[in-house]
Amino acid sequence: MSNPDELLRIEGIRKTFPGVVALDGVDFDLRRGEVHVLLGENGAGKSTLIKMLSGAYTPDAGRILVGGEEVRIHGAQDSERLGIATIYQEFNLVPDLTVAENIFLGRQPRRLGVIDRKRMEADAEVLLARVGVNVSPRARVRELGIARLQMVEIAKALSLDARVLIMDEPTAVLTSEEVEKLFAIVRKLREDGVGIVFITHHLEEIAALGDRVTVIRDGRSVGQIPADTPEEELVRLMVGRSIEQQYPRERPVQGEQGEQGERGERGAALLAVEGLTRDGVFHDVSFEVRAGEVVGIAGLVGAGRTEVVRAVFGADPYDQGSVKVAGTGLRRHDVGAAMAAGIGLVPEDRKGQGLVLDASVAENLGLVTMRAATRAGLVDRRAQHAAAERIAGQLGVRMAGLEQHVRTLSGGNQQKVVIGKWLLADTKVLILDEPTRGIDVGAKVEIYQLINELTAAGAAVLMISSDLPEVLGMSDRVLVMAQGRIAGELAGEEASQDAVMALAVGSPSAVHNPTPDGSTTNPTTETEASRGH
Repeated sequence: MSNPDELLRIEGIRKTFPGVVALDGVDFDLRRGEVHVLLGENGAGKSTLIKMLSGAYTPDAGRILVGGEEVRIHGAQDSERLGIATIYQEFNLVPDLTVAENIFLGRQPRRLGVIDRKRMEADAEVLLARVGVNVSPRARVRELGIARLQMVEIAKALSLDARVLIMDEPTAVLTSEEVEKLFAIVRKLREDGVGIVFITHHLEEIAALGDRVTVIRDGRSVGQIPADTPEEELVRLMVGRSIEQQYPRERPVQGEQGEQGERGERGAALLAVEGLTRDGVFHDVSFEVRAGEVVGIAGLVGAGRTEVVRAVFGADPYDQGSVKVAGTGLRRHDVGAAMAAGIGLVPEDRKGQGLVLDASVAENLGLVTMRAATRAGLVDRRAQHAAAERIAGQLGVRMAGLEQHVRTLSGGNQQKVVIGKWLLADTKVLILDEPTRGIDVGAKVEIYQLINELTAAGAAVLMISSDLPEVLGMSDRVLVMAQGRIAGELAGEEASQDAVMALAVGSPSAVHNPTPDGSTTNPTTETEASRGH
């Protein structure tokens, strides 16, 4: 006899694609009024499992039971009819329609054959109030921020009278305040008897919100454990090994100031930024990044970090200041000049700005070096393919082959491809903007090891991250930005979360001021601190 509180059960699910076994015997169950966390590395099979429940894929073997009865889910309508709603990382909303129109899209209430807007907007208002978001049902979706878009998606799921709500990385792009609001809504839904499948890479969220955890590794379910399981055990189950050191930065020993390959000796300033200013965005930003060094940039959202590095790369204009690579000045707002000088940028939005999603792995890896591989107007495809094969192997990109479309890779493997195209170009200065966002623990460590290899070869790395432990763990020096200025600089050994946050929120008593040689001075007066000197 089935458990009356069991909403959903998956037994022995298997799914294969050409050259890849995505799922190989996954078991999972969800009860009424619980948050069941689905945990696993990128590429473990979580997305494939979700797509089976939403009707995008059908299993090759195994069973799906809803309410104790075996079901076949052949499309989104089957999923909705069974009371299953999915909120993906990329929201499924129409920007030019109103909030109410999006919530009831394809199911608008009608009166005498005409859409009853008054009733639709009133019903939408009730649903929006239930998820605690203060937004007009008549507002256009394109006018809303990320957090409100997510609440609209939840309201849409509730309009379907969903008993099972699947949330795929819902906190990935939210601020800490927005995360707390989301958690409050999830807890309220749990109290209402909704079963929630919650996917996250943030291990600290599991104990804060979850009831149970199912871990998937290499397409198999490897354990079902309580949500208060220690993080070390969660990591071990996810990656099949214990990660002794989460941030394995290999810093140079003082005596190692010798040869560092072709990119220059360790200690030479490969990137020098002086007085960079863009009116209303950032002001008088100066710093250096030396060969063999990782410099982290910390700060709150809106501090101007991404805007500064895009200006350094030539993607955005600036009004005053200079950028030099190995002592040579660059033309402003000229990406081509920056790339020719050896600067590479791994952008925050890897899918929108770092990759051509419908091109192959080989084509993406060759994007930066295509001009160099061209002879008499023809691209040397054989040489490019050989180079792509070498770099993909070096980075450990998990794929069916070089011709696989990048869109179908996991987030961690997509990021390896973005970094790989700059490695092929022999980049001197690599700028990383949120390099591990949305990437699992195992893939993060692989990215960190790549950073170690780059700096060991004499490259300079400038890294922006909103993950403060990551900045502290991987940086030799930390620059802290606040309100478009450098609020201070901290040496790696003196940097702490408290020191960084004191600078980020503009606490003058903690400011350490950068000097031309990259060292720091003692705290200064409030006036000097507020100027960001």
